Amino acid sequence: MRELSIEEITKAVAVLCVDANLQLSPEVEQCIDNAKQAEKSPLAKSVLGQLQENMEIAREDKIPICQDTGMAVFFVELGQDLHIIGGDLTEAINEGVRYGYAEGYLRKSVVGDPLERVNTKDNTPAIIHYDIVPGDQLKITVAPKGFGSENMSKLEMLKPADGVDGVKRVVLDAAKNAGPNACPPFVLGVGIGGDFELVAKLAKKALTREPGTHNPLPHIAKLEEELLEEINSLCIGPAGLGGSTTALAVNIETYATHIAGLPVGVNMCCHVYRHKSIIL
Repeated sequence: MRELSIEEITKAVAVLCVDANLQLSPEVEQCIDNAKQAEKSPLAKSVLGQLQENMEIAREDKIPICQDTGMAVFFVELGQDLHIIGGDLTEAINEGVRYGYAEGYLRKSVVGDPLERVNTKDNTPAIIHYDIVPGDQLKITVAPKGFGSENMSKLEMLKPADGVDGVKRVVLDAAKNAGPNACPPFVLGVGIGGDFELVAKLAKKALTREPGTHNPLPHIAKLEEELLEEINSLCIGPAGLGGSTTALAVNIETYATHIAGLPVGVNMCCHVYRHKSIIL
């Protein structure tokens, strides 16, 4: 059985937190550039150009792309043949968040109690989703989530008879209601199936996929394309100022569900579409 130390995990998490907030993936940057080239509205094209300029400044000056450096959300795949030594895995991840957000001068946005609202001053605790997988490796994905877009997310428990039209209605309503508040062009993570809590996790996990990738199920990939086209036809546009680039991608994840239900969750993400992974 392979061993991995807590110290190594903490260091990796700290680097992930900083890197995710300073630079988007090449796929996201290319997607924004493609949208700018295709955009017909001069104002929308100008806004997309400003987003690119902002990303370049963040990269060169090593400062956050957005002032809201998010709540740290993790998806952790733990190999069943891996032995973590030296301490607690959850605490190691939280310690990495503390260190990364301090050393990277990232905004601390977490309050310890949702009603008393006292800031924890280190951006912990993180939200951590664990999956046990075959093998002896540890894959950690961080997706810092700002709440301008998070607050515009949506979950509905549909009836099976609502079918694909019902799913489309939920997703389109989420996009319409988000409007400029979710800092478009946005990416929509959509979960379909499971139950009340799993569908939200599916929607969140969908936001760790790069734009331009599709669900391996052909009928779901087709639905992703149809929804993207319909959302962009809303003409909300970059920053809500009009244009054909309202969304960069619609990513859908599905899971089995009960015969009596059709859960649908939509997790909105702004154009600062942040996620970084490492395998230890």
